[in-house]
Amino acid sequence: MKIVVLDASTLGADIDLSLYEKYGELTVYQSTADEEFADHVADSDVIIINKLKVGRQNLPACPSVKLICITATGFDNIDTEYCKQQGIAVCNVVGYSTQNVAQLTVAMALSLICHLAEYNRSVSDGSYSRGGVANILTPVYHEIYGKTWGIVGYGNIGKQVGAVAKALGCRVIVNKRTEIAGEECVDIDTLCKESDIISVHTPLNEGTRGLISSERIAMMKNDAIFINVARGAVVDEEALANAVLEGRIGGIGVDVYSKEPFPIDHPYASIAGRDNVIFTPHMAWGSYEARVRCCEETALNIKVYISGEKRNRIV
Repeated sequence: MKIVVLDASTLGADIDLSLYEKYGELTVYQSTADEEFADHVADSDVIIINKLKVGRQNLPACPSVKLICITATGFDNIDTEYCKQQGIAVCNVVGYSTQNVAQLTVAMALSLICHLAEYNRSVSDGSYSRGGVANILTPVYHEIYGKTWGIVGYGNIGKQVGAVAKALGCRVIVNKRTEIAGEECVDIDTLCKESDIISVHTPLNEGTRGLISSERIAMMKNDAIFINVARGAVVDEEALANAVLEGRIGGIGVDVYSKEPFPIDHPYASIAGRDNVIFTPHMAWGSYEARVRCCEETALNIKVYISGEKRNRIV
């Protein structure tokens, strides 16, 4: 059994990938460009990827591949239909980053609602020391208690965010394809109109692509906080940037982008650095603990596949 890791750099240099050696001959590449794919995969049976796009555009040159392991939950970078046609098994990892993503979501919301960037600067630039007053209370900030937190997508991460939001005293409303007993479920337009904070935790598919459209962004309250830690293409990124530029939204926190990293001509480049904007480099999933769990779960997926059973199978 030959195993190849194609984009190890996305997992971090501090992660030991030797755990895969017990299942076969291991080769590790830090990255794989399109033109390198066939050479890097060569005659491997198992390929392990994170962000790399794999499908009918590159797999035909690698007929030996029997199993694709994604070190992630989302699999929109995999042509699953092609893999199914070719009999290639595909596995993902579920639940390894729930706490991390929820943690960043809440951190973004609290930072934006408390205007921490502005208050930190008032001290670090000397304004507080020169002012001669014991406190600075502008910009005005508000309690999160009693606010309405809308959650788009209510899987493991959405539920964890919901639990924290409720603990902070928020009313939680949920948008999901199927209603959930015990939760206040609403349609997406109602959620956009009524929420003070909106966080997105839905996978990217044809039903969710562009879900947060320009029309729905226009429905949001002028002081709403919007957070996307799901997939960039769930949101109309240009419309969201325009809402910030025009003062039609209170603040945004974004960890994911339709193209990663986003280029210098991306709509978000025009708003980067603003006090009411937090951009992070797709790191919400990636605490050390989560990355270790993710790689261990991937190893278990390989072990189970070798034994002829199924685990975390997408295809």
